Amino acid sequence: MRGEEIIKAVVERVKAELNNSKDVLEGELTPEQAERVAAVLTQATSAAWVAGYQAYLEAHDTSQPTIQVEGEVYRWKMVSPKEFLTPGGPMVLGRNLYQADSGGKCYVPLDMAWGMVGEFATVEVREAVLFATAQLTPREVEALLEKCASFHPSAAAIHAMVQEMGQWLEEHPQLPDEIRAAEEAPEGTRVLVASLDGVNVLLAEPGAKRGRPAERPQKEEEPQESPTCYKNAMVGSVSWYGEVPEGEVCPERLVSRYVARMPESGAKTFKAQFERELADAEAHLEQGVKKLLLCDGARSLWNYADNTPLYNGYEKLVDFYHTTEHLSKAAEALFGKGSPKGQSWYEKWRRRLQWKRHAVTGLLRSMDYYPQQRNLSERRQKALATEQTFFDNNRDRMDYPRFRARGWPIGSGPVEAAAKTLVKARMCRSGMRWSRPGGQYVLSLRTYLKSDRWDAMWQRYKAVSQTAA
Repeated sequence: MRGEEIIKAVVERVKAELNNSKDVLEGELTPEQAERVAAVLTQATSAAWVAGYQAYLEAHDTSQPTIQVEGEVYRWKMVSPKEFLTPGGPMVLGRNLYQADSGGKCYVPLDMAWGMVGEFATVEVREAVLFATAQLTPREVEALLEKCASFHPSAAAIHAMVQEMGQWLEEHPQLPDEIRAAEEAPEGTRVLVASLDGVNVLLAEPGAKRGRPAERPQKEEEPQESPTCYKNAMVGSVSWYGEVPEGEVCPERLVSRYVARMPESGAKTFKAQFERELADAEAHLEQGVKKLLLCDGARSLWNYADNTPLYNGYEKLVDFYHTTEHLSKAAEALFGKGSPKGQSWYEKWRRRLQWKRHAVTGLLRSMDYYPQQRNLSERRQKALATEQTFFDNNRDRMDYPRFRARGWPIGSGPVEAAAKTLVKARMCRSGMRWSRPGGQYVLSLRTYLKSDRWDAMWQRYKAVSQTAA
C-alpha cells in the first residue's frame, strides 16, 4: 500500500470530523470556546489516527481463497470484525478468517502478521498501561488515561494486562540475566554495595490473629485466625559508588539495581535471584573495587550472609541509621521518653559510633553504668536488655570510623528506599491485601522500573513475543 492512500484516509477523516464541528470552530475566542476547539481537534486527531492505521492494516490482509499454514490447507470462511485498543482509541478491524476443512482452530493471517494473536490492545497501549500500573492502581490508571489519552481501558482490562504480563515475566526467569549481560559497571566505580531488607505485606490468606491478649483478652469461642496476615517480602539492592564529593562524607551513588519478591518460605527464590544479580555485578568489576554488605540487624539476614560463600570477600556492616534507631531506644530506656539528658546521651554516642574506633565497647559500658544509678522499671530494664543484646551481637559489624576514613558508605539507603518505594508506596496502602502471585506481578513491574531496566525488559518482551507468534 502506498503512503498516499494512508494520507488520503487520514485527511478525509480529519475533514469529516472538522466539517461536523464547523459551528464550534467558527466561534469567537473565549477561554471556554478555546477549550471546545481543543476538544474538537483532539477528537479529529484521534479519529484520523485510527483511520490511517486501519487503512494500512486492512491493505495488508490476506485475501486468497486458500492458504497453507505449516503444511495444512486453510480455506477462507468469513470476515471477522474485532475491536482493538490503539494509541488513537478503539478501532474495529475486519480480518479475513480461515479454517481447515476438518474444522478446529481458526487462523487469522492479519493478526499473525501484526503480532496481535490473542491480544486486544496494541503493544504501545500495553506498555503505557503497564508502565502506569507499576506506579498506580488499575482504577487510578483508568482515571488517568481517561483524562490524558485517547485509549481508555477499564480497570478490569488493566488488571488483566498486568496479570498476563506478570505471568509472562514469571515464565521467563532468564530475562534479568539477559539484560545484565548487556550492562557494564559504571565508570569510576570504587565500591560495590549489596544490601538486603524485609518489609511486611498484607496477604489475602489466613494467618495468626494480631492483637495484644494481655490488654484485650479474647473469649474462648473467638477465632484465633484472621482472614488476612502480614508476611515479609524481601528486597535487595546492588549499588555502585564512586568518589566522595568535595565537602561530603558519603561517596556518590552511581547506579542501583533491585531484586524484590513477595513472601515465600525461606525466601529461596529471592536469594537465588539476588545472588545471580550480585555475581553478575562482580563479574563486571575492575580490580581493586571494594565489596561491602550492608544490612540492618536482623539475625536471619546475617545468618544467611555468614553461611553463603558468595559474601566471603565482603566487608560487612550493620546499617548506621538502623543502629541509631537502636541507640535512640536505649536512650529512652535509660532516661525516659523525651528526656533532655537522654537526647544528650544519644547525640554523644551517635557521634562516637560514627567517628571513634571501638566506640561500641564504651557504649556497652555506659549502658551497664546508668542502670546502677537509676531506678529503672521492669519494662525499661527489659527494653534496655534488648538493645544491649543488639549492640553486643553486632559489635564486629559496627566499624563505622574505618568505613568513613576510606570513603565507603555506612548506610543501606538504596535498599531502605527500595523497601519504601518498591513495596510500601504501591502495595501497602489502606485496605490493600494481596495474593502472592498478584503481588509479585506488580512487584516485578516496579522492580524493572526502579532499576532503570524498563526499556530493556520491554524490548526483549516484544522480541520474544513476536518470535513466538
